[in-house]
Amino acid sequence: MHNIEPHYLWRDAYVSAEDQKSPHFGRVYDEFRYTNKVYNYFIHPQWDEFGSSTLYGKILFADYEEQLAIIELIGEWNDCLANDVLFLKQNVIDSLVKEGVQKFIVVMDHVLNFHGSDNCYYEEWYEDILNTGGYIAFLNVLDQVYDEMISTQIDHYVHLGPALQIPNWRSFKPANLVLQLEMSLQHRSMQLP
Repeated sequence: MHNIEPHYLWRDAYVSAEDQKSPHFGRVYDEFRYTNKVYNYFIHPQWDEFGSSTLYGKILFADYEEQLAIIELIGEWNDCLANDVLFLKQNVIDSLVKEGVQKFIVVMDHVLNFHGSDNCYYEEWYEDILNTGGYIAFLNVLDQVYDEMISTQIDHYVHLGPALQIPNWRSFKPANLVLQLEMSLQHRSMQLP
């Protein structure tokens, strides 16, 4: 896991440590010292902590005019024992919502497991953006994570599923990824009864 870096090809457009509105503003990264772990496995030092001991993230892109943030996660998402969604919501999402972000794309390629509890914080996050035209979309959710999220009924508040599998997302520029994702959301909503 220590070789898995957050996506870095958008750094010419956005760096969260240099964004004064980011909850990670001013962070300094040591490229040679690995300190954070998911269980017994060190992870790359570019991943940001937000309070969880098993889930880390990176704000890959934020555009406050477009009210959009793209966040990549790595690790195990454990709401059952650690209430990881609480940490994500309070330490990352809430500060972005205060800055006007209403559209959240959460890249889940490296979220290996999910242990659900209830969906209260997902409902709260959804209500924060309900009347703004915003959305919460989980991109590239692994099958085992998807099954658990469905059983926890997170899909009432978050878009996820087969229509949001974009395995080549790293080849897109942020605006093109958003366009691709929003076309998938629109196509998905047209198929619902």
